[in-house]
Amino acid sequence: MTVTSPEFAAGLAAEAEAAGITGFVAAAVINHDGRVLLVRRNPDDYMGGLWEIPSGTVESGETVLDALRRETGEETGLTIDQVTGYLGHFDYRNSRGGITRQFNFAVTVEKTEPVVLTEHDAHQWALPSGLPEVSDAVRELIAH
Repeated sequence: MTVTSPEFAAGLAAEAEAAGITGFVAAAVINHDGRVLLVRRNPDDYMGGLWEIPSGTVESGETVLDALRRETGEETGLTIDQVTGYLGHFDYRNSRGGITRQFNFAVTVEKTEPVVLTEHDAHQWALPSGLPEVSDAVRELIAH
């Protein structure tokens, strides 16, 4: 079963639901020239100032992969060319106190510039060995 198959995405969601997790986020790890794209949360947002990979909520009726493509486009202006791998997931406490599962995918984009931000206040192409302030989960994800 490939990462891009509907069955794979449905299995991820079913596994999370079975674990009692109701919030899902799809995230894109975009590498270019040995660097990964990071975006910084607005200072007045939940976890303001923290750097993260482009990600967003899986909406009702949407698959994880549909959300991955939509959210990457909305948050960065970049278009995913290919989903090249599934990098695993991590869970975190969201702003409402519930648990959200973030599904992380390696992707390529049609072009890496311009990055157009709509929900973040800055972006950078960071070396995995020199990451800014990111969560431990994101640091571990990028280090692999």
